[in-house]
Amino acid sequence: MGDGYVRKIINFRNNPPSFISYAAVGGYEERRGPLGEKFDLCDPTDRFGMDTWELAEGEMGRISLNVAMNKAHLSPDALDVLLAGDLENQCVASSGGLYSFGIPYIGLYSACSTCTEALLLLSTLISHTEIELGGTVTTSHNSAAERQFRTPIEYGGQRTPTAQWTATASGAFVLGHGGRVKILDGMVGKIVDGLTADASNMGAAMARAAFDSIYNYFTLSEVPVRDFDYIITGDLGKVGSKILEEMIERDMPDARGRHIDCGNLLYSSENADIHAGASGCGCSASVLAAHFLPELEAGRMKNILFLSTGALMSPTSVMQGENILGIAPVIHISTEDVC
Repeated sequence: MGDGYVRKIINFRNNPPSFISYAAVGGYEERRGPLGEKFDLCDPTDRFGMDTWELAEGEMGRISLNVAMNKAHLSPDALDVLLAGDLENQCVASSGGLYSFGIPYIGLYSACSTCTEALLLLSTLISHTEIELGGTVTTSHNSAAERQFRTPIEYGGQRTPTAQWTATASGAFVLGHGGRVKILDGMVGKIVDGLTADASNMGAAMARAAFDSIYNYFTLSEVPVRDFDYIITGDLGKVGSKILEEMIERDMPDARGRHIDCGNLLYSSENADIHAGASGCGCSASVLAAHFLPELEAGRMKNILFLSTGALMSPTSVMQGENILGIAPVIHISTEDVC
């Protein structure tokens, strides 16, 4: 993938942040999916007691952070900082849903890669500054996203087979020190041309960025691919996963068979008309909180490479025929003891 630029792995091993608590909140389709029983809370109306889909997304984020803090018996003033993002314009779901906590706040936008971006940045703050305890929240809402990026659900527009279903989901995480599951290192994502302008095929648009990050990480890392249980992408879905796995087969055969995608785990095609799988920044966040972190806590996994994948586009850029750019920040999550 060489353009001559060498990226760097950010090392947290001398002072690794760990997951103190986490929570997954979802809606109707999320509850019906294979991971539904693992969610902390699901609202069958998708409204979370609010009058609009946009307000519902903000409330969903508020609930997920509240659940995560309650699990650890923490009050908001215990957190030094909060990093959050969503898919709404200017990330108003995050700011509107979380302002009542009064926690110092950093708003983020990296499309569907926001979950990993937030965890990477918070890990850097905890490992290398005086920040001791912080939280991240990532949300997406199907109806809010459809209204902003495409057409309202009520319009009844037909989706192409390559289209994915934006998750109505939120993942909240509290990081600090002393937990069993740690973030050992990470790598900032690079903007990669997805070589497609088709907004109904975001999996394909993000696949090249995912491979770029995986390839560069293992080129630089001292930890071999064989030590990882899974290489987990955020929401490539069926189409993007197939493209990524073909690239891995061609250029990284030692990583063959280790890839798994959150967009292929969240829903069952038998229960929902999801087409090519799940998407939305709440997808990878909720799957990490509901499934992968509990598996690590239970000792059924030891090392995972986690990279949410983002499609950097807007309705305007798509209408103007611009290619969709992708990005995929990386974190290494582990239960290994570090010296």
